[in-house]
Amino acid sequence: MARIHGAEPSQQGLLGGLLTRIVYALTRRKLGRIVMPVQVTAHHSQILWGYGQMEQSLFGSHQVDAALKDLASLRTATLIGCPF
Repeated sequence: MARIHGAEPSQQGLLGGLLTRIVYALTRRKLGRIVMPVQVTAHHSQILWGYGQMEQSLFGSHQVDAALKDLASLRTATLIGCPF
C-alpha cells in the first residue's frame, strides 16, 4: 500500500481538478483503471501536466515503429521492476 493517497479531483482547485479528471479518464480508458503513480502525481498539477506531455509525445512520435516502442517500454518496466 502506498504511503501517499491518491489525489481527489473534488478537493483540488478548479483547473487542477479539471486536469486531474481528464487525466484520470484517459488513464482509465487506456489501462482500465487509475494506477497509483498517476494518482500520486496528480497532487501537483504542473508535474501532472508535464507527465502527460511526456506520455503524449512518446505515443505521438512516428519516427520509431510502434512495436519497437512497446518492446522498449516492456524492457524498461522489466529493468526497473514496474508492474505496469
